[in-house]
Amino acid sequence: MADPTTPPTTPPTTEPTTSPTTEPRGLSLAEGIGRQRDYWWTVFKRTWRGGIISSFFSPLFYVLAMGVLLGGFIEVDPSRLEGATSYLAFIVPGLVVAHALGIAVGETTYPVMGGLKWHKTYWAQAATPLEARHIAGAHLMFVLFRLATACGVFMVVLAPFGVFESWWGPILAFGVQLLTGMAFATVVMGIAVRVRSEEAFGVIFRLGVMPLTLFSGAFFPVSNLGPVMEVLARLTPMWHGVNLSRMLCLDTVDWPVALVNVSVLAAVTAFGWFWAARGLERRLVL
Repeated sequence: MADPTTPPTTPPTTEPTTSPTTEPRGLSLAEGIGRQRDYWWTVFKRTWRGGIISSFFSPLFYVLAMGVLLGGFIEVDPSRLEGATSYLAFIVPGLVVAHALGIAVGETTYPVMGGLKWHKTYWAQAATPLEARHIAGAHLMFVLFRLATACGVFMVVLAPFGVFESWWGPILAFGVQLLTGMAFATVVMGIAVRVRSEEAFGVIFRLGVMPLTLFSGAFFPVSNLGPVMEVLARLTPMWHGVNLSRMLCLDTVDWPVALVNVSVLAAVTAFGWFWAARGLERRLVL
């Protein structure tokens, strides 16, 4: 007879031989962006005609008016124009950067509000396996495409004016213009996904775009602003883009300064990207 004080023996337990079920792997950033290619191509085909005037003809007319006609009356020592042999050569690199700023802000304000508030395509995309980072990334890639087409055509059209001092400078300056545009596009998108009303965009254009365009060195050297304003101007990402674009176009590159310019623009772009993706994620979840 078994001893009642002895606990019954239980058969040893065995671990299951099958591995636990894993969650399905999410889409990578590249895959998520690639799945939206058809949508953004459709958007471009439906809207490109409306952007011809603002993207191509208006900047060209501005260069002719400010650089050629007005510049013909300006005779300044090249040392006062940062090495430019004429006012046209001085103003062109800054104008292209200012053009990139306008496109970047225009494509990340009202279109972003439309995706969240009006036609609500962001919400439809979020109902699929796409995540907020995919949606933000695809929109920013579309902005990059718009910047590349507009600034690229702008630089090609300006080549016959004789404002470029080397063949490689404008190519690198084109990359700087894209980087400057994306720096502002990511930051402004981060703002746009957080505001609830389009009235905030008027503040961005009036207190952001216009002062940056006028006081970043695009139209005149920032040294003309006075010591205090000059320091403030040099702290803006816009000045870094204008300065680097001009140095490359005029073949007057100060490489330590150029490295600082690139570092500032890259840091702002990286910060803006994470801020925009995080803000859109919170907006779509809430």
